[in-house]
Amino acid sequence: MSLTPEQLAEIDAQRGTTTATRRPSVAALEAMLFQPLPVLDHGFVRVIDYMGDDAAIVQAARVSYGRGTRRASEDAGLIRYLMRHRHSTPFEMCEIKYHVKLPIFIARQWIRHRTANVNEYSARYSIMEREFYLPAPAQLAAQSVSNRQGRGEALDGAAAAAVLDLLREDASRCHAHYLDLLNEDIDGAPRDPGRAGIARELARMNLTLNTYTQWYWKIDLHNLLNFLSLRLDPHAQYEIRVYAEAMLNTLAAWVPLAHQAFLDYRLGAATLSAPMLAVLRRRLAGVAVDQANSGLSAREWRELEAILQGESLA
Repeated sequence: MSLTPEQLAEIDAQRGTTTATRRPSVAALEAMLFQPLPVLDHGFVRVIDYMGDDAAIVQAARVSYGRGTRRASEDAGLIRYLMRHRHSTPFEMCEIKYHVKLPIFIARQWIRHRTANVNEYSARYSIMEREFYLPAPAQLAAQSVSNRQGRGEALDGAAAAAVLDLLREDASRCHAHYLDLLNEDIDGAPRDPGRAGIARELARMNLTLNTYTQWYWKIDLHNLLNFLSLRLDPHAQYEIRVYAEAMLNTLAAWVPLAHQAFLDYRLGAATLSAPMLAVLRRRLAGVAVDQANSGLSAREWRELEAILQGESLA
C-alpha cells in the first residue's frame, strides 16, 4: 500500500482530532478510525465513521430506553437469537462508512451489492493515479476446468513471470497514453502547451481495469453481514475476499457480540435442503443411504457429503 506524505498527514490530523459526544462509542473501533488497513499491493480499507454498537441492536429489538440492569450475557443471548433466526431490522440500526481503495475490476464486481451508499473517485474531474494491481505470483492461476468462474492450478514460475510482465507493460503503456490524450501530467500541468488534450471523461476509456480507484462506501450492519457472508466464502474471488477479511476485522472491533454470532450462525454454519435433512434423519435412524436411494442429485449428494465431512464445497 502506498500513501503520499500529504495523505499520511491528513490521517494524522484526523486521528488527532477528538469530539465530545453523548452518542455510544466503541473504544476498539475508535482506535482503528481513519487508519488504512493494507489490502493487495496498493489498496486499503479504512473506517471513516460509524453509528451504533451491540447495545443498539439489543435496544432496537427490545425498543427500550437503554441498557438498564441487564447483564452482558443477556445481550449476547438476544443477539445470537436474532442472528440464528435471521432477523434483520435490529441489525439495520447500526451503520458504518468505509474509505476503500481497490482495482476497478473488483469495484465493478463489488458494486453489484446494491444495498450501500457509494461515492466513487471521479475520473471526469480528476486524473487517475499511475497505480495498478499486479497479482502476487501465487495468485496467478489457469482457468478452472470444473468452475467457469474460478481458478485452477497456479502457473509455474516462468509462466507467472511472463503474465506479470504483460500486465505491467499493458497498464504502464495505457496510462502513459491516457496522459498523452489528456495532454496533462498527474499534477495537472500541460505536457505540450501548444496542443489541446481531449476531455478527461473520454481519456479514461483507455485505462486498464487493474487501475486503482477509490470510494466511500456506507452500509448498515445487516447488509454488511450479507456482503461478508458472500465475499468471505472460499469460492469468492481472492481479490475481493481479502477486502472482506479486512472488513471482518473492523466488525470484530465494532460489534464483538454480533461478530461472534455471525461467525457461529453464518460463516461457520451450513444450510441443508429439505431432501438433505431427510437423508440426515434416515442416517441417524440407522438407515443405510447412498446417492442412488437418497433422492438427491449427484451434485447435491456431493455437497451434503462435503458438509458432513467438514470439507470445502467443490
